[in-house]
Amino acid sequence: MTGERMSLYEHVFIARQDLSNAQAEGLIEHFGQVLKDNGGSVVGQEYWGLKTMAYKINKNRKGHYAFLRSDAPAPAVQEMERLMRLHEDVMRVLTVKVDKHEEGPSAVVQARSQRDDRDRDRGPRRPRREDEN
Repeated sequence: MTGERMSLYEHVFIARQDLSNAQAEGLIEHFGQVLKDNGGSVVGQEYWGLKTMAYKINKNRKGHYAFLRSDAPAPAVQEMERLMRLHEDVMRVLTVKVDKHEEGPSAVVQARSQRDDRDRDRGPRRPRREDEN
């Protein structure tokens, strides 16, 4: 490495809804490799799944959300972002520089697991009757 100072970053990107889950997860691997090839490292990664967005982007109502934590020099992050913005399957990119990475899963994954626990505790849902709205 060229003595470039490493910084901690969190990256979220949204990929097009018509990709398969495997293709979306492949994008995480691909962009993580771009960071590694440019002197950085991926500290953690999460695939958040296909989520409905607040508004349409390029005629897409949903998108595959992905999250990366990295420890990388600024040029590596700039190159990854440049390639993300050029990639036809990536609709949005957000990178935030952080002082330290949080331990454990992200808030999105924690919220999902809490929701799953609540659903399990409730038991099966009763079917709706015809006269209910």
